Amino acid sequence: MLAAAGVAGVSAALAGCAEEPSGRVGGVPSEPERITYGDDPSQWVDLHVPDGASRGLVVVIHGGFWRAQYGAEYGAPLAEDLVGRGWTAANVEYRRVGNGGGFPATLDDVHAAIGAVAADVDGPVVTLGHSAGGHLAAWAGGRTRLERWADGPRVTHVVSQAGVLDLRAAVAERLGDGAALAFLGDAGETAYDQADPLGQVPLDVPVWAVHARDDDTVPFRQAEAYVDAATAAGAEATLVEVTGGHFEVVEPGSDAWAACVEVLDSV
Repeated sequence: MLAAAGVAGVSAALAGCAEEPSGRVGGVPSEPERITYGDDPSQWVDLHVPDGASRGLVVVIHGGFWRAQYGAEYGAPLAEDLVGRGWTAANVEYRRVGNGGGFPATLDDVHAAIGAVAADVDGPVVTLGHSAGGHLAAWAGGRTRLERWADGPRVTHVVSQAGVLDLRAAVAERLGDGAALAFLGDAGETAYDQADPLGQVPLDVPVWAVHARDDDTVPFRQAEAYVDAATAAGAEATLVEVTGGHFEVVEPGSDAWAACVEVLDSV
């Protein structure tokens, strides 16, 4: 369970949420604090706290098609960049397919991780996720409408980076060599009903789908289909087209990452 000191640290870091200018701000941040939210070795969050007032909390959720061989090291550079820009950044690790994850355990972990760092936040709580992490970031934006995850803090904004936002299409097209089906397991329609971002629209929080048309891993049409459905249902959803394939959205210094930063600057 989350230690009391961890809760106090998060509260103090975000108590002074205030507007900050774009770009690097403040001094050199301290080393992140490791917060555990369960007993499994994959149930932890590295909390990066800026030097000075925080602009809010960004929950960074890494991708890797929900598979165990891909871990939170892929989210660490983003969290380090964001803390330098004045955000409190929480780099989340969670159970994946192959180490106890999949539906619904992975969703339970993301929900618990958000609860561990966002329970007392007064400012914005943004989920930012890449690929399968984009799926989890968008899912988190609507999770509290579902009974199983109704008791957690709400997310205020969602940024999906090349996210898997249509699980039915991902299964039909065997994205990631069948990764979506492996994540969903044998739960059938229950899994789609509870885990598919496209099925959750309209959300009551704004969503940005940042995606490259030349992405050859998660097709651009995943973002198009989601944004079209969300806006048709009356939600606030924005398609941000970038270049750089599947991975430049998570490469600090790239134009695609700059587009993600610009989205965060608008929050």
